[in-house]
Amino acid sequence: MKGFLNKVSGGAKPNGGKNESGGVIMPNPAIESTPRADISLPKSQARRRSSLTRAHKMQVVKELPLLSETPMLKREALFKQKLQLCCILFDFEDADSDTRGKELKRETLVELAEYVNTPAGQKIFTEALMPDIVQMVKVNLLRTLPPQTDDFDPEEDEPAMEVMWPHLQVVYEFFLRFIVSSEVNGKVAKRYVDQAFIRSWIELFDAEDPRERDYVKTVLHRMYGKFMSYRSSIRKVISQVFFRYIYETGRHNGIAELLEILGSIINGFAIPLKKEHIQFLEKALIPLHKPRGVAIYHPQLSYCISQYVEKDPETIVIIVNGLVRFWPWTSAAKQVLFLNELEEVLELCRGEQLVQVQDNLFRLLAACLGSSHFQVAERALYYWNSEHLCVNVLSQSKASIFLPYVFGPLSKSAAGHWNQAVEGLAQSILKMYMEMDIQLYEKCSRENTEKARKLEADREASNTKWASILDSATAAGIDISKL
Repeated sequence: MKGFLNKVSGGAKPNGGKNESGGVIMPNPAIESTPRADISLPKSQARRRSSLTRAHKMQVVKELPLLSETPMLKREALFKQKLQLCCILFDFEDADSDTRGKELKRETLVELAEYVNTPAGQKIFTEALMPDIVQMVKVNLLRTLPPQTDDFDPEEDEPAMEVMWPHLQVVYEFFLRFIVSSEVNGKVAKRYVDQAFIRSWIELFDAEDPRERDYVKTVLHRMYGKFMSYRSSIRKVISQVFFRYIYETGRHNGIAELLEILGSIINGFAIPLKKEHIQFLEKALIPLHKPRGVAIYHPQLSYCISQYVEKDPETIVIIVNGLVRFWPWTSAAKQVLFLNELEEVLELCRGEQLVQVQDNLFRLLAACLGSSHFQVAERALYYWNSEHLCVNVLSQSKASIFLPYVFGPLSKSAAGHWNQAVEGLAQSILKMYMEMDIQLYEKCSRENTEKARKLEADREASNTKWASILDSATAAGIDISKL
């Protein structure tokens, strides 16, 4: 088949020397010496969709044979040559520039990916070719991502699709087959796929194109399984991404995909959990409930939290206290999400854990039952429809503990709520406890009445005191309205 990038006047040197035509040099040291296809810079200031920009020059194409038509003894050298040709970068901002070179590179990448997907092709993953394989991946994938515009909202705006995707997709497929190949020894490969490579790879999770993030997620998961000595450092880099997102930028495109990987990783944790894993839960996962964009990745976050609870029920104490700390009181929609997550956690809660969190838990539940937003109140009332909760948390044996907390908001809703569903559910719950233990019910009713009377008395006393202050100010000739 035809290759590309023969030496031309003023062009890139065949030995991979620096570009001498004034093109923009990539900041990544790994690709500073890479030959590149020069194209003109974007003319508009519109939102960029490509990660690369180059200056323009012509390239001369030369023919290269197909791997399938080459004798076995010469295939490794040809494979290496094709890898080097695939290190050439093109600018996709200008769709009309270097169209022949772009298509030839894509065809070469497809040929390489299809070849290594065969039993014979797997044998070509030798240590001698690993530096060229990793270099080709670095040049094409480990790049500086284009910045997002300040007004970009991931919940409302459509993501910008990567215009280089016809090349990037095939490179991802090729590298995935390299990582999963049984012919690739992990101990040998990690000499080239080093920790700096892993850190740069994890940075790709911030790509705006969801197709790319999906490939990055799949490959990282495979690398986590293949390079066991990197597992701790991978988790550490992921936690650093979370810290930067939570406490610094508040913006990242790939939190959901990172949490998907962590869900599988947590599922494989050994029991009892290491101190490192508990700290990861407490310092990295639970604070992820804080950012305003939590709704985007909440299903994946909730799954990770539930995995911890299944591994070690003692983590319920950390999780419940963390949820109380980061509870989104100003957002009804997020409160409903958190109530869903809290229910999943509490379904696995037992007596010894409940004792440690019951005060915080029942105060939170009472506040949600008394919420002015009907969806929050309704979702909290549905806790009594859960069979697991009614057995382990809201059972008759524990009614004397939690009923004093929730009786007030329940009776207020039952006495009359504009939403019929909330009113009906509250009446049903109170009726159940009245039939279950009439003495406890009457006791809670008396305490709630006394509490309401005391609050009213305090309010009247406060009003009287303010009226007295106002009279004194008026007598002294002070106009309170001007203060």
